[in-house]
Order: sequence, then structure tokens, then C-alpha cells
Amino acid sequence: MSIKRLTKTRIPTASGEFYLCLYDSGDGEEHMALLMGDLEEKTDVLARVHSECFTGDVLGSRRCDCGEQLAMAMQRVAMAGEGIILYLRQEGRGIGLLSKLKAYDLQDEGYDTVEANIALGHGADERDYSIAAAIFHDLGVTSVRLMTNNPAKIEALEALGIEVTEHIALQAEPNADNLDYLRTKMLRMGHTISLNGANGD
Repeated sequence: MSIKRLTKTRIPTASGEFYLCLYDSGDGEEHMALLMGDLEEKTDVLARVHSECFTGDVLGSRRCDCGEQLAMAMQRVAMAGEGIILYLRQEGRGIGLLSKLKAYDLQDEGYDTVEANIALGHGADERDYSIAAAIFHDLGVTSVRLMTNNPAKIEALEALGIEVTEHIALQAEPNADNLDYLRTKMLRMGHTISLNGANGD
């Protein structure tokens, strides 16, 4: 995967002051790295690889836990004083916004998130983490303490040469609108999620 860093600029946020790097990966999308601290040549960097979720990140949708995970990751990086959050333009686990919204309609008819993607002709998860690995390498980062609930993400990054030295869960509070979504991620995709008794089982 070939990438090109386009620019880097200061971004003050409610969580703290970050720097935002914008990348061109040649796939028609511009991906981002949100940075705090001096990370060059450091190991075991606190990191999150976050895939774009317009509905959750921007609108605050309760159908998923994406927006909450992004906010928690920013807060944890700010508390640590350094870290990286990669923001990959891979909406809907890589199927795009249109298909994701169509999948929502199918979920309202009783499909789970995996079944809905497959019914639309997609895989359960079509994301490509080679972009993330390329950005980490550009930043001089070879090992991370990864904030994720997704073991497949850890396996993918390690296969691409990024050592994951620690797995840090990002547990959002379940709600009535995302309970089935979280249960599906836990039971069908192996995510390390605790529903804290909210599943009624």
C-alpha cells in the first residue's frame, strides 16, 4: 500500500490539542491520523484504528457504538498525553454509506448486521487494514497498544507487520437501539464486548 502525507495541522478539541495528518492512499479516499505527543520511533504507542461511521460519529446515532468509541479513544489518548487515532474512510465496515443505510432497513425487518450485509451482496466485514499499517509505518510506529474490541483487527494489523503489544477494550454502554447490534458483534464476530446483563440471558 502506497500512501502520501498531504498535510499536518493543529486541531484543538474538547479532549485536548491534537495534530491531524491527512493522507492520500490512492484509493479515492483521504484517510487521517489524529496525533498527540512526540511519537516518532516510539514503541507500544496507544492507538485506535477507527473506521468512518457518519451516522454514529457525526449524528450520534444510537444504532451502533462507533461515536462513543471514538470519543473514548480521544479521551484516553488525551489522558495519556500521547497516542494515535487513525480515521479510515471505510464506512459501514467497508461497504459504503448507501449499502450501510440499506442494511439498516433490513435490520429493521429482523436481519442482524451480518445477515444484512450478506443479503446485499457484501461480506460481513470488507475493511482493508493495509492503509492503517502504511500510516503507522509512515509515522515510525511499529508496535501499538490497540484500543479495540475486534480480534480480527488485531490479527490483520499483526499480519501487516504492526505488533499489537496490548489489547485495550473500548466498552460503550448498551442501549435499547444497539443491543442486537452489539450482541451480533459479540456472538457472530467474536468482539470482546460485555453486555452487563443487558442481553437478558
